Amino acid sequence: MFALDKDHSESRSWRHHSGDFSLTRRLLNKMHKAVTVATKPYEGQKPGTSGLRKAVKVFQQQHYTENFVQCILNSLKESLAGCTLVVGGDGRYYGKEAVNIIIKICAANRVSHLIVGRDGILSTPAVSCIIRKRSTLGGIVLTASHNPGGPEADFGIKFNTANGGPAPDAVTNTIYDLSKSISEYHIVPDLQCDISKNGTQTFQVENIGSMVVEVVDPVEDYLQLMKEIFDFGEIRKLVHGGNGQPPFKLLINSLNG
Repeated sequence: MFALDKDHSESRSWRHHSGDFSLTRRLLNKMHKAVTVATKPYEGQKPGTSGLRKAVKVFQQQHYTENFVQCILNSLKESLAGCTLVVGGDGRYYGKEAVNIIIKICAANRVSHLIVGRDGILSTPAVSCIIRKRSTLGGIVLTASHNPGGPEADFGIKFNTANGGPAPDAVTNTIYDLSKSISEYHIVPDLQCDISKNGTQTFQVENIGSMVVEVVDPVEDYLQLMKEIFDFGEIRKLVHGGNGQPPFKLLINSLNG
């Protein structure tokens, strides 16, 4: 949305790419406040390597998603403050709402930088790619994999560690143990972040500091990685056919994720 020009002082450093400059200045100058919300544990928040998968209506219960996200952050312990995390999912129902909650909770827990897929969308391999490329502490993936999506179907949250892979048992067991005794979570309730456009937004939180939310293209980083691994030109020739060969027919079934 706006980019920082190193050749000018901070007060004059925003180059206008889109939107309203005065709105952005208000965004930067506004001081948000983190609050602590009392809560109680929910039974069964035990994630596997594929994360926590439940019906959407379960995640929509009061404090349910907030509890689990706070437990993920608490499991990071002393590594949490000042860290960078990746956030994105497969675009299923409740995804944007979950991203909004995650951003608000991360801001209250001293996360300094979030890399978020535009509109909350990042495939699981794309999250893994960005974690490794940007050397982040990990990533929160919003997916229930092949389970159907929709208001009457499933949602899921899982944590990938710094190597880009799913959290091992030691981490998921810690998250589960925390979920059984959680009594509060921290959140910045009035923070509103636009994830519909690529760019960075900085939010100031009273007595905590700033958090940068960087909205990125959901495909670009992973596409570049795939181009390093596969010869797209040869694949294109195979699919289109030629030199006496018919087009190669493909059947793609992406299931629900």
